[in-house]
Amino acid sequence: MTSTLERPTAPVPTRRDRGTADAPARRSTWRTRLVDAAWLLPPLFVGILVNALNLGGSPQRIDDEGTYTAQAWSIGNLGELTHYTYWYDHPPLGWIQIAAYAGLTDAWERYDVAVIAAREAMLVFTGTAAILLWVLVRRIGFARLTASVAVAIFLLSPLAVQFHRQVYLDNIATAWLLAALLLALSRRAQLIGYIGAAAAFGIAVLTKETYLLALPLLAWFLWRGADKTTRRYTLSVAAAVLGLIGLTYVAFAVVKGEVMPADGRVSLWDGLAFQLASREGSGSLFDPESLMSRTVGLWWQLDAALIVTALAAAVAALFVRRLRPWAIALLALTAFMFRGGYLPVPYVIMLLPFAAIVVAGMGQIAVESLRSRATLRRFGGVAVASGLLVALVAAGPLWAAQLRGFLLADLDRPLRDAQAWMTQNAPGDARMLVDDAMWVDLVDAGFTREDVVWYYKADTDPDVQELAPDGWRDYDYVITTDSMRTFPTEFPTVRQAIENSVVVASFGEGAQQVDVRLIDREQAALAQAADEGLYTARSVAGQQLLQNPGIGLPGAEQDLLTSGVVDGRILVTLGQLSAVGRIDVAAIDQLDGDPSGVHRQLVVSSFDGQDARGTAAGADEVVRFYESLTGRLRPVSVERGDAGVVITFSPDEPTGLLPRPTS
Repeated sequence: MTSTLERPTAPVPTRRDRGTADAPARRSTWRTRLVDAAWLLPPLFVGILVNALNLGGSPQRIDDEGTYTAQAWSIGNLGELTHYTYWYDHPPLGWIQIAAYAGLTDAWERYDVAVIAAREAMLVFTGTAAILLWVLVRRIGFARLTASVAVAIFLLSPLAVQFHRQVYLDNIATAWLLAALLLALSRRAQLIGYIGAAAAFGIAVLTKETYLLALPLLAWFLWRGADKTTRRYTLSVAAAVLGLIGLTYVAFAVVKGEVMPADGRVSLWDGLAFQLASREGSGSLFDPESLMSRTVGLWWQLDAALIVTALAAAVAALFVRRLRPWAIALLALTAFMFRGGYLPVPYVIMLLPFAAIVVAGMGQIAVESLRSRATLRRFGGVAVASGLLVALVAAGPLWAAQLRGFLLADLDRPLRDAQAWMTQNAPGDARMLVDDAMWVDLVDAGFTREDVVWYYKADTDPDVQELAPDGWRDYDYVITTDSMRTFPTEFPTVRQAIENSVVVASFGEGAQQVDVRLIDREQAALAQAADEGLYTARSVAGQQLLQNPGIGLPGAEQDLLTSGVVDGRILVTLGQLSAVGRIDVAAIDQLDGDPSGVHRQLVVSSFDGQDARGTAAGADEVVRFYESLTGRLRPVSVERGDAGVVITFSPDEPTGLLPRPTS
């Protein structure tokens, strides 16, 4: 047994000796860091350069970018959290970070276009995310080359360039998510690392709430890496930190008295209900007209090679232990898109780092397998390597063409020209409906804040509606972009402003076209009077038609006739056809995309006692009658259907078919 009084026989090193011994270790650490930098900096520099060049030219600014930019600008320039009433649609931390960057770097003053200043902030967050991604790939256990390949994919894929350039909160949240995952893999000072991981993840979620979907991956790393002897304590502390950060958002609503709904105020409850329940879904991927189909189609058009390669690599990575969590995360986040709810366009940003990890990681696994002596493993390596080689060959021309467009195209010029036209030609007190992408610039140019109205708020914000009690008649201009032209028709103020205006200046073409439209109130008043007379004439004619025993109509269609919204040509031809034989109507429908509300499609189910559905004999007589019509009464199409003969008239209804009622 060793006595406690015994001393070690080896001499105790002095401070000088320890310093001499630590010197090689320090030199080795610095050498390692220099080698790491040599591998990281080239893809990082090239990637950021490609993202930065022509930053203001492509892609064209869109409404969402303008909204986040205007909210960030409002913090520093208006002393307000947003440029309109904050209604808890997203936590405000994302644009607070943009505002902090712009304030520290004076970005608002360095750019004539505010959105470009905010895009510069996206570059900083994206560059930070790329550095964290490199370190994360190394922490997983992959080579420096693999980490550099992951960074190159993350920064240079056309899909990445498109969305990294744009002002999306997801770009900020991605950097915080990668920081959280990196800290979760920390093995030194584990408690501090886990607290940092929880804090970083909380910031990511308060930047963009959809990043809460990554919580299972973070929780897995925290649980798996925690020391068994202190696991309960460290995880409890991390969970408490995450909960406290999340509760700050609730506390913000509590302080403002806006937790629960009440008349005349916004609430956290309404915001959450909108995001989680009442927001309209994106539809089916297989419906070409759905938002989901258009969104996924955009991603596919930008980089189909990366999408296919990443998903295939993720399936293969399920059989690789160190890549399995990342593959499961990528596949689960992809599957979540098909739940049937709303799919945000920038959702793909969260998937990009996971895609880069599994593709680059499987590349290294393939090389290692090719070097293996095991036949089965070598065969798998050949299969994976062949797939990646095919993807590389396919991606080359696609990436080159797409990146060339980003570097050379000036898609934003129409917006800049429209803004310049307004500042040079519109009166200083003009009121206008605009895309939010130009809101800050027009206010900065001298137009009154209340006179520059983001079109989305014209029908949704009570404060805006109080300033424009007569709706579209209270505006002088409407500046239309692709977003406004394709937006749903539930915004009647915007639709009516467009319908009652004339183009006075037009810039660009196609999806990038921007029109400056002057609202003509006098002409609109005359048109309204004429239209009201036409509605009255239709109503009178419909009431008379209801008295005709030779016409059978369902209850809903009877109400339509008396309301005056049935096309006059339907009313006239029904009267004519009923003189030949009894006619039964199955439906009178409104055409898709017709903003007038007039019903211009007729479905006849039987005629003269004979069935008119499908190929039945009654359909022949109905088709023959409507195809014989000429001039203003001729329909644009007559088709046989399961419900009956479908007769469709053009949206351009000629006047004079019905007698005008006299006053």
